Amino acid sequence: MRSHHYLCILVGILFTGCGAYFNQPTGVEKATLGESTPATSLLKELPKPKEPVIVGVYKFRDQTGQYKPQENGSSFSTAVTQGATSILIKALEDSKWFIPIERENIGNLLQERNLIRATRQEYIKNANPNEPQLTPLLYAGVLLEGGIVSYDSNIITGGFGARYFGAGGSVKYRQDRVTVYLRMISTSNGKILKSVYVSKTILSQAIDESLFRYVNFKRLLEVETGYTTNEPVHMAVTEAIEKAVESLVLEGIKDNIWQADAPKEKVDALLEAYSKETETAEATALYGRLLEERRSKFAMEISGGGTLMDGDYANPIVRPFGRGALKFFISPSLDISASTNVVNLANKNLLDVGYITFDLNLEWIILPRDRFTPYVYGGGGYAMNRKFENVYGKFQYGLGLEYLASRRIGIKVFAEQNVNFSDNVDYIKAGTRDDYYYKFGLGLTYYFAKNKNKASKKN
Repeated sequence: MRSHHYLCILVGILFTGCGAYFNQPTGVEKATLGESTPATSLLKELPKPKEPVIVGVYKFRDQTGQYKPQENGSSFSTAVTQGATSILIKALEDSKWFIPIERENIGNLLQERNLIRATRQEYIKNANPNEPQLTPLLYAGVLLEGGIVSYDSNIITGGFGARYFGAGGSVKYRQDRVTVYLRMISTSNGKILKSVYVSKTILSQAIDESLFRYVNFKRLLEVETGYTTNEPVHMAVTEAIEKAVESLVLEGIKDNIWQADAPKEKVDALLEAYSKETETAEATALYGRLLEERRSKFAMEISGGGTLMDGDYANPIVRPFGRGALKFFISPSLDISASTNVVNLANKNLLDVGYITFDLNLEWIILPRDRFTPYVYGGGGYAMNRKFENVYGKFQYGLGLEYLASRRIGIKVFAEQNVNFSDNVDYIKAGTRDDYYYKFGLGLTYYFAKNKNKASKKN
C-alpha cells in the first residue's frame, strides 16, 4: 500500500512538469523562418500609404553598454542584441510605409560602386559611349535615429514554495525590461518631426519539484524535476521596435505628416483606438498600475458590522450596527461624509442598549487613482438612545480598505474607535475614564455619476 502511495506522488510530480518533458530538445532541429511577435501582425495590418517615405537608418544600436547579468556576476555577452539596426529595417519594410535605403554600411556600397566604374573604364575599351551610367543613389527624406536606451534587470522578482514530509516544489520568477526610443528627423531642415518611446517586459520563470523519502530500511527514494523558461531578449527587442514603428506611422497620420490610402472611416477608427491606447499608457505607472480619476463628486454608502463595548462592565459581546452615509468629494483624495448610525452595545448578562448617532467625518483616500486603496478618516458627532435621551458628544476615527469593483460600486472594510464624552453610555458611572466602543464593518459605496475616463499623466 505504501509503495502505491509513493508511486502516486512520483507520477503527480512528473505530470506537473510535463511541459518540460513534452518539449525537450531531444534531437537536432532544422532551420526555420524567424518567429513573428504580436506587434508584427499589427504592423502589417496598417493601411497602405498614399506614397511611401524614403528613409535612412545609419545606426540604431544598444546604447546601454550593459553586459548580461548572472547570479555570480556578469558575462562578457551583452544584455541585448547589437543588431537592432537590422531589426528596425525589417520592421520598416513590413509596415509598407517606408522605403529603407542602405546607410549603416554606406562605405561598402560606395566602394563597390567605385569598383564598378573603374572596371568599366579600364576593361571595356569599345564600350558604347551612350551606355547608361550607374543610376544615382536614392537620398532620404527623413532619417531615423535612437536606440535601445535601457535594460533594467530584476524589476520584479519573487516566488513560492512548500514542502511536506519530504515532498515539495517551488516556483520562481524574474522580470526584466527593455526600452527603446525612436525619432524621425527631416533631412531638409534637421527638424525632429516625431519621437516615440516603447518598453517591453521580459519574463523568466523556473519551476522545480522534488521528493525525498525513506521507503524502507536503507532504501531512500529521491526524485527531482523542473524546468526554466526565459523569454528571448531578441524577441522582446523586436516587438518593442515594431511597436515603435507602428506608433511612428500613426503619429504621422494624426499630425498630417503623411496620409493613408484608405477610407476616412477606417483611418479615424484606427486613430481613435490609438488615442485610447495612448491615454491608457499615460495613465499607467510602473508595475502596471492604472492611474485615473475613478470617483465621482457624490456618493452614497451603506454598511454594517459589529460593535464591541469598552466601558465599565466586564465581558463585552459583539452586537450589530448599521450605517447610511452621503459623501461629497472636495478633491479626488478628500471627501466629507455625513452618516446616521444605529448602534447596539452589550456586555454579557449586564447590558444591552441601542443608540442612534449622527457623524460627520473627513476622509482621506490615500491612493485615489488606484482601484484598491487604503483610507483613513476622523470627525465628530453626537448620540442619543432610542428614546432620544442620554445624549452625549463624541469623536471617532478609523481606517479601512476600498476596492472598486466597477466605476460605480466600491467595496470596503473598516475599523473604527468611538471616543465618547460621557461615562454614562453603559448607564453606570464608575472610575475616571469615559466609555468607548469599537466598530468593525463591511460596506458598499455607490458613486452616482460615472466619471469620464480621464487619464492622469505619470509623475
